[in-house]
Amino acid sequence: MSMWKKLLMVSTVALTAVTLGACGNNQSSTSSSNNSNKPLTLWVATDYVPWYKTSVKEFEKKHPNIKVKVAPSPNGTANAKTDVGKDPTKAADVFAVPHDQLGQMASSGYINPVSPKDTQNIKNNDIAVAYKAASWKGKVYGYPYTSDINFLYYNKSKLSANDVKDWDTLTKKGVVATDFSNAYNIWPIMFSAGTKLFGDNGEDVKGSTMDSQDGVNGLKWVAAQKDNKGVMQTSNALNQLKLNHAQAILDGPWDATNIRRILGKNFAVAPFPKATVGGKQVQMKAFLGIGCFAINSRTKNPKGAAELANFLTSKEQQLVVHKKTGETPVNKAAEQTPAVKNDEVADAVMTMSQPSHSVIMPKLPQITVFWNESAPLLSGVYDHKVKPDQYRAKLAKLQKDISKK
Repeated sequence: MSMWKKLLMVSTVALTAVTLGACGNNQSSTSSSNNSNKPLTLWVATDYVPWYKTSVKEFEKKHPNIKVKVAPSPNGTANAKTDVGKDPTKAADVFAVPHDQLGQMASSGYINPVSPKDTQNIKNNDIAVAYKAASWKGKVYGYPYTSDINFLYYNKSKLSANDVKDWDTLTKKGVVATDFSNAYNIWPIMFSAGTKLFGDNGEDVKGSTMDSQDGVNGLKWVAAQKDNKGVMQTSNALNQLKLNHAQAILDGPWDATNIRRILGKNFAVAPFPKATVGGKQVQMKAFLGIGCFAINSRTKNPKGAAELANFLTSKEQQLVVHKKTGETPVNKAAEQTPAVKNDEVADAVMTMSQPSHSVIMPKLPQITVFWNESAPLLSGVYDHKVKPDQYRAKLAKLQKDISKK
């Protein structure tokens, strides 16, 4: 499961804005004093530990003076901020983290900006949205290595490639299963409607614009899906696909293996279709997440940690991740290799990762308030418990609540 899906599962009960004071040294991650005698610790997802140990052995051959211990992230990579924040002095030197936690971790002093050299390498070698996602207030704080985003899976024995290009056609010829209480899945229709979440760059706390006619139009589209016979509300879309109650679902690369098993020779993927919102045909969008490695500001060996982070996010290692997990690289050269170019899931991810199809997940701490309030709003609108004459007031409240510093 992707780190963002895991994060959203616990957001309503476990996430709070980080308010701890800065504890870092506010220097780039390769400029502090070095202590290369102590082994580095690397935190990754539990399922990834075995093959990361193999990658680390290759790193140690290239850097014989640096030893690395690979360990599972205590509570999963989705909770990196919390795990590191408990006691940075005991946390890993290098750890996997969703990009949207970088801003809060940087503000709390848990991580330092990467060196100017590494910043330039990331800018030169990775896709532009990955560089942007790893940046916070003009500096880069993470080493990007993978993209996570929703796209469309469908049964090609029931739907054609043309059918899935338009939402109205798709839902006339088949059934799409999704969860309207999941803001990660559904809120991006609000971007398609023309609203912004924390401004153009996701860092402007006063930059949200859902309190508008565009916002109302977006909610009207959500409400209309309740009466659309080609749309199914479910918290288990995979099961509906398996039972053939649905012929398409909105999901990400983390479920590709399971869906291949379910659909077999009828497995197919596509970018999101276009939809009619507010009387205009617009591209349906999705939240884009970028997986990163970050360096603990309290590491005793910042130079070695930077070497490790660079190695783990190199073209070669991003291709290893793709081979092992199916996740899509962000390295431009890796994306052009046959292994990635011939992968239909990766192709869908790369298309959806373009600004025309997605919005980078914001990094502001106020995103927690957004998740907690947007999910019940969307669910209420879909179920018609929130009435049309309440839309604007509900949107105004949401915008006000997430705009508090």
